[in-house]
Amino acid sequence: MATKEKNKSYSVVSYFCGCGGLDLGFRGGFRYNKEDYSRLPFDIQIAYDKENRCIETYNGYFGGEHAQCVDLSEINVSTVPSANILIGGFPCQEFSSCGPLGGIESERGKLYKTLINYMREHRPLMTIGENVINLERMDDGKVLETIKNDLTNVGYEVRVWKMFAPDYGIPQRRTRLFFICVRNDIYERYGFPNEPEADFAEKHRSIEWAIGDLEQVTDDSVPNQSQYFGASRAKKGNGQGDESNKKDKPAYTIRANPKSRVQFHYSLPRRLTVRECARIQTFPDDFIFTHAKTASISQIGNAVPPVLAHKVAKSIASYLDTLKEVQTHA
Repeated sequence: MATKEKNKSYSVVSYFCGCGGLDLGFRGGFRYNKEDYSRLPFDIQIAYDKENRCIETYNGYFGGEHAQCVDLSEINVSTVPSANILIGGFPCQEFSSCGPLGGIESERGKLYKTLINYMREHRPLMTIGENVINLERMDDGKVLETIKNDLTNVGYEVRVWKMFAPDYGIPQRRTRLFFICVRNDIYERYGFPNEPEADFAEKHRSIEWAIGDLEQVTDDSVPNQSQYFGASRAKKGNGQGDESNKKDKPAYTIRANPKSRVQFHYSLPRRLTVRECARIQTFPDDFIFTHAKTASISQIGNAVPPVLAHKVAKSIASYLDTLKEVQTHA
């Protein structure tokens, strides 16, 4: 029986880490738009992603080489470290309204099962998964129920937090599902974490709040601010990405498959820069993207907004700190 002392750190393994948005939120200790986000009691032991450029970006910010380029569909789960917490934004392309919509029958759509394999093998206290809102709409909700049932069947109580990002201070219209899984023996004794409070529900932050100070910055004195695509628009109709943002509203969603069609600035005759996209996703300015524009914006669009992740992680940390005696392995 292992005793968990208040404020003790909790070990974390990160699946599908991407460039590190979810991981940064869980770690905390960053500054975004003149606001500090506290260091949280999560110690990321190792992180995995299949995309090498994401791993390069991740390690470039966090330092070291503990993020590794791995195909999680092929990994021997017994070789992955045991941890108190498993986190992972499992691939969303097959569930996104902008994607091929292959669902859970596709190869990428089945990758949520890699989380389940880890849960079955290592029995973490909790698992936190993340995906797109369209997942709950697929096949009249049956896809979501299948995933929840599969997570439940390995011995976890599962709830889904549907979070509209502007309600939590994110200057972007984006809704995401967080799968919160608590191991059954923990749930039976301590119940479930509280869902984060939507403390900005009546006062959404605008795109101008996020990037207004960058309007006159045309070089990389703020990293990645000089990088943006040309301003051409679709010849017919209003192509996706050709919208101009509204100054006093949250930005349109930063997409993971942008190519050249990133939304336009609210007042300048150009598309958003890489840094502006990162700001809208709540990455701090010292989080630098070193690849070409398309790759960098794809990494940004695929990420969980760090500030949103931080709000989820704070709730998880508060819950874990109430546990008195828990057994890491069932």
